[in-house]
Amino acid sequence: MKPDRGDFRRRFVRNKLAVIGALVVLGLAVVAVAAPIIAPYDPETPHLDQVLQPPSWNHLCGTDRLGRDVFSRMVYGARISLLVGFVAVGISTLIGLLMGALAGYFGRWVDSLIMRFVDLMLCFPSFFLILAVIAMFPPSIFLIMAVIGVTGWMSVARLIRAEFLTLKERDFVMAARSIGAGNTRIIFRHLLPNAMAPVLVSATLGVAAAILVESALSFLGLGVQPPTPSWGNILKDGQAMMENAPWMSIFPGLAILITVMGYNLLGEGIRDALDPRLRD
Repeated sequence: MKPDRGDFRRRFVRNKLAVIGALVVLGLAVVAVAAPIIAPYDPETPHLDQVLQPPSWNHLCGTDRLGRDVFSRMVYGARISLLVGFVAVGISTLIGLLMGALAGYFGRWVDSLIMRFVDLMLCFPSFFLILAVIAMFPPSIFLIMAVIGVTGWMSVARLIRAEFLTLKERDFVMAARSIGAGNTRIIFRHLLPNAMAPVLVSATLGVAAAILVESALSFLGLGVQPPTPSWGNILKDGQAMMENAPWMSIFPGLAILITVMGYNLLGEGIRDALDPRLRD
């Protein structure tokens, strides 16, 4: 039996690490939405008279080799990272829900066909598959989001399939069939709402993974292209300046670390709060 909302809330709040993760995620969302208000400078405008200034009250995270304020670029970079994370996870979740639902509900040859395709997709290392696809086309944030989403749905499909295999034998599904409910109604009205708990956890953890992938692609020069700021290309700019301007690498690296840690803590907290085995 799944926990009710009050039970979920109580056990989630008791998990201090989960609360910290939720606060980090909420704080990042506020920063991304309020970027024009929070950022003190235009993130793309160079100031050649302020090149490589160390952190100070005027430039909290210093400036880069073109005199651009690193803090302002990081604030706007949060928008890119969160946008990529949410859109990519949305795409992968939708595909995974559809494929897993079809496999788990209909079974037989439908299940075999879909799960063999899942196994085939899992044979390819996801990051290298993403690199191969992106290298064939001009870099674009929309392409990045689509490719990350299309290559990351397999775990969601497996989760939904496993839930459907269990749920479709329950009494409420039998009752729905007995009154003439069609397959579409049973899948979307009765089964999916009861199978979403593990998907919510997977989606939360998936945002962190998508942000890491986008940062890695931008660091390699295949992601978001300058002058548009993202944490990955800010980190790339700082790579050659580690000795003279270490702040260019330290601050975006910390931003990526804190963001990924926040989403992982939140995802694990949701998982623990939804786990009926951990009830008091």
